[in-house]
Amino acid sequence: MSLDDNAILQHLGGAPTGLEKLEVFAEIASTNSYLMQRPGPARGCFSVAVTDNQTAGRGRHGRRWQSPPGSGLCLSMAYTFAAVPGNLPALTLAVGLGVVHALQREGIGGIQLKWPNDLIAGDGKLGGVLTESQSQRGAVVIVTGIGLNVDLGDRPGLQAEAGWAQRIADLKTHAERVPDSNALTASLIGSVGRLLMQYDAGGFDQFREEWQQHDWLRGRRVTVETAQRQLSGTAVGVADDGALLIDTGTGGVQRISSGTVSAADVAERIA
Repeated sequence: MSLDDNAILQHLGGAPTGLEKLEVFAEIASTNSYLMQRPGPARGCFSVAVTDNQTAGRGRHGRRWQSPPGSGLCLSMAYTFAAVPGNLPALTLAVGLGVVHALQREGIGGIQLKWPNDLIAGDGKLGGVLTESQSQRGAVVIVTGIGLNVDLGDRPGLQAEAGWAQRIADLKTHAERVPDSNALTASLIGSVGRLLMQYDAGGFDQFREEWQQHDWLRGRRVTVETAQRQLSGTAVGVADDGALLIDTGTGGVQRISSGTVSAADVAERIA
């Protein structure tokens, strides 16, 4: 992979509306950490940091997300909301949908989403989304990081984050053609940038129906671990606010706003 800011902007057809700054790194510890340490962009705008060589990336709950040279793409976007969003946690789900749109634009279909932040290809983990937020000068700045496995080669054990998955997936194995890295980066910037602006205006509800079309958990037997409890049942989709819905049978449908979910068997689907 050879990332170049001018090539990325050329694929974008110039800087899109709202793009305040694009930075490309040959190597960086973490694109998310970098943007979290920088001043946020102007309200309604976003800035981007991207690399194909991340040495100290982070996933959920502080887990590692490594991306040695050429194995993956790590892209983070900082966005300053015009007003405090009413449902910030569901933004991670919406960003996953933006990644699906970007991959579709590059001719890559069949990508599913695992609540709350995983990207799935063929029942294997293709990537993930990490969203963080902070207040700056009275505004809310979010930084959303996207990690995609592009070509893991003989290094399938790199991503320690995917403990729930039977295997790790990459674009080289899943897709007929691996897109040019600059074109893929441009598609991600365009799709996720537009989605952030739409989310700012209308929240998650506008994305719920389409998100459920890519819901990998829906119809599967799952176990959910939260800080307070463990429950099992059948995943039946997500609520308007992005909460995971679990049909526990005798206990009815339960809402999960935060937790770790594992499928009883990735091959098992409930009719």
